[in-house]
Amino acid sequence: MIQQEGFIITASRPNVLRTNRSYRRLWFARIFTTTSFQMLTVAISWQMYILTHDAFKLGLVGLAEFIPMLLLTLIAGQVADRFERRKIIFICQLVECAVVALLLVLTLGGWIQGHHILIAAAILGASRSFENPTNSAMVPDLVDKEELPQAAAWSASAGQTASIIGPALGGLLLTFGPSVVYTTSIAALLISAFLILSIQVKRAVRKLETISMDSLLNGLRFVFKRKVILGTISLDLFAVLLGGATALLPIFAEDVLHTGSWGLGLLRTAPAVGALLMSLVLTRYSIQNSISKYLFISLAIFGLSTVLFAVSKNLVLSLVALFLIGASDVVSVVIRSTLVQLNTPREMQGRVNAVNMLFIGTSNQLGEFESGTMANWFGAVVATVIGGIGTLVVAVLWMYLFPVLRNMKTYYDTSYEREEPENGTPELRSTPIQQK
Repeated sequence: MIQQEGFIITASRPNVLRTNRSYRRLWFARIFTTTSFQMLTVAISWQMYILTHDAFKLGLVGLAEFIPMLLLTLIAGQVADRFERRKIIFICQLVECAVVALLLVLTLGGWIQGHHILIAAAILGASRSFENPTNSAMVPDLVDKEELPQAAAWSASAGQTASIIGPALGGLLLTFGPSVVYTTSIAALLISAFLILSIQVKRAVRKLETISMDSLLNGLRFVFKRKVILGTISLDLFAVLLGGATALLPIFAEDVLHTGSWGLGLLRTAPAVGALLMSLVLTRYSIQNSISKYLFISLAIFGLSTVLFAVSKNLVLSLVALFLIGASDVVSVVIRSTLVQLNTPREMQGRVNAVNMLFIGTSNQLGEFESGTMANWFGAVVATVIGGIGTLVVAVLWMYLFPVLRNMKTYYDTSYEREEPENGTPELRSTPIQQK
């Protein structure tokens, strides 16, 4: 173990992906299922547009996926805390297989229409509403607390690997027809489902009281009581909401850099490559100290790189800026996800991760809307500059609105201590921050 200026580098720590069989299976399952959905996104969007030639209906596909998430996420968190998480994910993936299989049959039979795609997108969105928070909540069930930062980095690498492989593979297979994409997606989902089923969980989830509205809202109450978690989740919300330069990449490729579709492919790949490489670095050299410093530095780099991308007229410089956007975003994502997981009791992981997923989903959807609206008003360049500067402003504001987040030295928030009352419902008691 090496320590440099408060930044502990843990190169000597065993690789959790190599030593923990169950986490390794979860990691591979995440790659397969995320790759499958990246391919499905390509195929469904293309097929909808070919069928309707209507940009509005193309936008409805995203809305059909988002509405179930908005309505079901809090319920999904309660389910993840009450029932066996491994089986929840398995069932969700079987449902997803069935939906994609239906799309495959309708496509092969020549019967598919736009409303079939919208219904399928809604069911897939509902299933993912249960699967995603359960998947995140399952990580602390499989690894020890000191392994969570490394596990978070590996999870980020899985997501970024799928973000690179999925669209490229989907686009390639789409040349042979959407039915080929659907068949491949079903195979990937089945592999993921049986990997999930083979996982051996270290720690069983504690059974909770009967499902009620009070129990359902416990996740929200917990988030708003724990300022470090509220600050972390809301920081993610506003940083993504304002810094959504990727939504405008087609405009930059066509009108600013004048590269056309081949340049758009490079622009879309650059942030994913930066994110993947940085996540691999963090799996070996994990941040264990001076957490707040690295969190806000990464946000500053994210905002400045967004501004650099906006003003660039050179493709190489734009690719460098997007690479930095992806790399810095992963640093903040790993820190934020680790903060949430380490400061949340295991029996609350599902509900808190559901709230987190709701914030992330909202910021992604609204971020694209905000970027498009601003670009329509001011142009893509000015809109992206405003977004980058907005991210910097949010970072500064959050340093003062959430002093506990600004003063975090390690991942553990000592400003609260957990109490376990007789009824078993976790509560919080405020105590002064311990100074060492």
